[in-house]
Amino acid sequence: MMTLKCDAVLFDLDGVLIDSTVCVERHWEEWAGKHKLDAGEIVSQAHGVRSIEVIRHFAPHLDAGVEADLYSANEVADTVGVVPVEGARELMESLPAECWAIVTSCNEALARARLEAAGLPVPENMVTSDDVEQGKPDPEPYLAGARLLGVSSKACVVVEDAPAGVQAGVNAGMRVVGIQGTRQGSELKKAGAEIVVKQMTDLVFKGSEEGCRLEILFRQESE
Repeated sequence: MMTLKCDAVLFDLDGVLIDSTVCVERHWEEWAGKHKLDAGEIVSQAHGVRSIEVIRHFAPHLDAGVEADLYSANEVADTVGVVPVEGARELMESLPAECWAIVTSCNEALARARLEAAGLPVPENMVTSDDVEQGKPDPEPYLAGARLLGVSSKACVVVEDAPAGVQAGVNAGMRVVGIQGTRQGSELKKAGAEIVVKQMTDLVFKGSEEGCRLEILFRQESE
C-alpha cells in the first residue's frame, strides 16, 4: 500500500460518487437527435464538461444559454438510472465534513437531484457550475473548492474520472487521483493523474489527530 497525505479532498460527482452514465447518455442522445447531430461524438466528449460548453462546441448556431437551461431542466426532471458508486455513502459519512467537498460540472439543482436519486446525502461543502465562470478543464472550480474549505491548493487531492477534470485539478496545482470507469487509465494518466485506480473502493481514507490531515491509502494499477 502507498500513501498520499493532504489536508482536504475534492471529489468530482458523476463517475466518482455516483454513476450517471446511462442517464447522461440518454439525455445527450435525445438532444442530439432533436438537433440532428452526431450523438456518439457528443457523448464521447461531454463527460466532465459543463453542458453549456458542450452545446457551444457542437451547436454554435444555437443560443447556448437557452439550450443549456432547457437541457438542465430535463436532466433534473429525469434522473432514472442514477445510482451510487460502491462505497460512496460509507465514504461520505466517514470523512469530517470540513475536510472534503464535491466539485462538479452540474449546476446545484442537478447535483442535488442526482445525489437524491442515488440515495446519497448532500454535503455541507459543494462547488457547482453556478459558482464559477469557467468550467473544467479550467482550474477555477477546484480553486473555488480549496477556498471553500480554507485550504491551500497544494494541500488538496482531487479525485476525478474524466480527463477534463484531471486537467482542472492539475491546472489548480493539486495532486490528482484518477478513477477508471468512464475513461481508460491511460487517458487519465495522459491528462495528468498522478495515481490511477480501478474504483473508489481501492482508496482508503484515514483521518489523523492533526485537524483535517488525511491519508489516502491505495494500490496503484500496474501499466
